[in-house]
Amino acid sequence: MVSTRAKSRRGVALVDAIVAVIILGVSLSVILSLTGQAISSQRVGEEIQNAAMLADEQLNLVLSRGPDDYAKSFPISGECDEPFTQYRFKLQIDGQGDAAPYKVGCTITWDSSGRERTVSVNTLVASRTLTNQIDRQPVEPVERGL
Repeated sequence: MVSTRAKSRRGVALVDAIVAVIILGVSLSVILSLTGQAISSQRVGEEIQNAAMLADEQLNLVLSRGPDDYAKSFPISGECDEPFTQYRFKLQIDGQGDAAPYKVGCTITWDSSGRERTVSVNTLVASRTLTNQIDRQPVEPVERGL
């Protein structure tokens, strides 16, 4: 015959096993939810990085063309080029030029998980004048030692 003491030990072992399974299940669910949040945060971070890169690209275009001539030749708002067609840009160029710099702002907008997100960058850009043009030709020929 089995004593009552042996039966109670089996009961305690069964309770220990059930508690261990419950703790393991809760731990796994917490780990999976944290993994999901980490993946979502990484995706949002990549989107913000792409938007910052696109804003920098738009501001470099304004800088290379000059803020006073940019709006005449290029659109100041629209959809970004492939493969970033989910992003939209809008430029704002304020100022008269002359001695004061132009205030140039770029806003990149996109939809992410049903929310509209934006990144805005503002900077100052000096106007291009004829006096700012530098003659890049050397006065004397450059000697190159080979």
